[in-house]
Amino acid sequence: MIVTAATGFVGKALTDRLHNEARFVVSAAVRFESKVIDEGIKQCVLDDFVPGTDWGGVALRGVEVVVHLAARVHLMRDTAADPLKEFLHINTDGTLNLARQAAAAGVDRFIYLSSIKVNGEATHHGYPFTHNDLAAPQDPYGISKHKAEVGLRKIARTTGMQVVIIRPTLVYGKGAKGNFKSLMKLVARGLPLPLASIDNRRSLVGIDNLVDFIVMCLEHPDGANETFLVSDGEDLSTPDLIRRMARAINRPARLLPMPKSLIMAGAIILGKREMAQRLCGSLQVDISKSRTLLGWNPPVSVDEGLRRVVGRD
Repeated sequence: MIVTAATGFVGKALTDRLHNEARFVVSAAVRFESKVIDEGIKQCVLDDFVPGTDWGGVALRGVEVVVHLAARVHLMRDTAADPLKEFLHINTDGTLNLARQAAAAGVDRFIYLSSIKVNGEATHHGYPFTHNDLAAPQDPYGISKHKAEVGLRKIARTTGMQVVIIRPTLVYGKGAKGNFKSLMKLVARGLPLPLASIDNRRSLVGIDNLVDFIVMCLEHPDGANETFLVSDGEDLSTPDLIRRMARAINRPARLLPMPKSLIMAGAIILGKREMAQRLCGSLQVDISKSRTLLGWNPPVSVDEGLRRVVGRD
């Protein structure tokens, strides 16, 4: 099999596990030869993962499964003149280019790491997203992922190559960046956070749980041409997440009450509206399909996942 973006946060964790299990012959599709990839893993160096990339020859020869992780990621402050165009170029057109060539090369299964942003940005408390919901992406990243999903399903219908689409929630773990890293730093510094009154629910997924789910999707016969949502299976409020983070690093959780309206007003003034929306709003997912159809249950608890972030496993 071949894994794209194998040096990334998810890709490195996945290739390490696959290589260690020794059940799979793994190749890593990378833009530059990398020393972080285990020397026992073959590296396929490509110029880029764009619509014009030629995946033929060595990269797809004899490959039965493609795990496509490479993407232009969501950016808090995108400086591109036309962000949607850039996201579509890489995440949609680049993905479909690879999928078409994979089908032509005889690949059996194409696993695509999409995003919960295809469903939308937020849920009402107690009403999680499900795999049956109509897509409602609201930003260029989510739109590009949705269009890639639509194109992949068409390729599956016309070629017979099996497609598995996985929409994870926010992925955390050792080496994670973005909002999770920022929040962990604030907790570690012991700064008081005005979030004690927030009553929301958010689904997260630890890197080990996401990797475990991807591994199950490599071979499970019932995964073919299905779309799955994946999380840790336990939804947390922001105050609860902060308390658990603090416990994982042996620090006190310093939480102060403040009305949500004041938090949002302050965030807008500081240019942090999107971050505040994530801290104060809900985004829950229903993973019952993953449990019932595949028999999958998250092997790592939230508390254990947080301990692993700081190396306390």
